[in-house]
Amino acid sequence: MTSIDQQKIRRTRTGLIAHDPALAQPGYTLFAPMYGDGTVYLIDMQGEVVHRWQMPYRPGLYAHFLDNGHLFYGGKVMEDLDRFEAWPRFKAGAALEVDWDGRVLWEVRHPDHHHDARKLRNGNVLLLCLAPLPEPIARRVQGGLPGTEANGIIYADYLLEMTTGGEIVWQWRSWEHMQPERYPMTAQDMRHEWTHGNTVAETADGNMLVGFRNISTVIMIERATGNIVWEIGGPPLAQQHDPRPLPNGNILIFDN
Repeated sequence: MTSIDQQKIRRTRTGLIAHDPALAQPGYTLFAPMYGDGTVYLIDMQGEVVHRWQMPYRPGLYAHFLDNGHLFYGGKVMEDLDRFEAWPRFKAGAALEVDWDGRVLWEVRHPDHHHDARKLRNGNVLLLCLAPLPEPIARRVQGGLPGTEANGIIYADYLLEMTTGGEIVWQWRSWEHMQPERYPMTAQDMRHEWTHGNTVAETADGNMLVGFRNISTVIMIERATGNIVWEIGGPPLAQQHDPRPLPNGNILIFDN
């Protein structure tokens, strides 16, 4: 039998590559590989897999634990990948809750869903979605790389709240509350998408927190009115990810 050179595998340094117990925060790590087959892993501090879930979809980027210990998962609906021709790798389409044994408790699907979703305290589901900008608004979008629209189309984000039975109960469209002139795109981004949302979250008072990478902006939306009641942009932000509310009322942002 011919031996196989594993140099490439060694160079990529997969698995647990370092562990300093004195500096590490004890606990477990949950992750769903972005280009994986739908397996979600829970590993301990030694890098050993203590539990795994085999989901019915490949990951639509995120999975996390709910307060009840169940797993909330965004899945990539493969038959809808060509809906957003500019970037199918960020497509999602499904959000579901499973128990420890992997039993699906409920599932909602929407063809416009991408990146992130959250289960709200009222039991509903908040989906981050994408739609083409109306042409008069698209013409006002500033910044980005000239000529990089998707066949002349610019997409932007909207929020969709659904019950776990699939009924739509609330919507919020970015282009109805945000002026393109005030939120120009970063110079190096392609113009096929204006806002490029990557995170949604619920604050303690029931408002919605949304992070938009392509315009380096995080906003807070008042659920009752749809108004933007707080925001931070660049500088200091620059193509940030993962804004999340903290117990002390502050907001943690990964400004990468």
